[in-house]
Amino acid sequence: MSGGHGDRRPIVILGGMLSRPGLYAAMQRTLTEHAGVPVSIVRTGILDWLLAVSAYGWQRILRKLDAEVRRAAASAGCARVVLVGHSSGGVIGRLYLSPEPFRGERFAGLERVAHLVTLGSPNTNQRAGPMRRWVDRRYPGAYFAPAVRYTSVAGKWREGRRRGEAAERAAFALYKRLSGNGATWGDGLVPVDVALLPGSRTVVLDGVGHAPGRGRPWYGSPDAVRSWWMQAEANET
Repeated sequence: MSGGHGDRRPIVILGGMLSRPGLYAAMQRTLTEHAGVPVSIVRTGILDWLLAVSAYGWQRILRKLDAEVRRAAASAGCARVVLVGHSSGGVIGRLYLSPEPFRGERFAGLERVAHLVTLGSPNTNQRAGPMRRWVDRRYPGAYFAPAVRYTSVAGKWREGRRRGEAAERAAFALYKRLSGNGATWGDGLVPVDVALLPGSRTVVLDGVGHAPGRGRPWYGSPDAVRSWWMQAEANET
């Protein structure tokens, strides 16, 4: 897409649980510069995510996502966009693609999304979060491929250890909650194997954590964005 390749589809970013749009400002700037296309962020707030423990809350976010995807596509004069979903935003993006009605409302994002990129998303989580479990059971793996391209990105930042340092013990507990195995690597919240979606192009970023904090790189850090975007962009060809 950058450098004159492809049809220069706009990029839409959907954030993760309890996030605000401002968290993704640096990601937006880096993608705009590196991809050379318009980049926008879905305007979700804390209330949206607090309500996302229920199907109603997911529907509320899906409506905001659909409105931004349609706006971005129309503004760029394109039929379809690239959707980037961080954390739970990636799982909601998978549901958005479905042509089937959700709570009586049909979004059919596969008609408007050419490529879904998930960043540290709990994609294969079968142990926590009823809505996320439901999405993975109903639309497993790269369900709508090849109509939609899928790229899943995982951070390999911290190893979970039952008897390690405090941060390693915390990672162990979080990983075990999601995958049943705490003694593995992940981004500090989501294990690598849970973030990688079967059937998608997979990208593992060494030293990249789930969210910003204490100066550590995360999926939205400029170097990390350039790295995963370069590999996601290769999935466009």
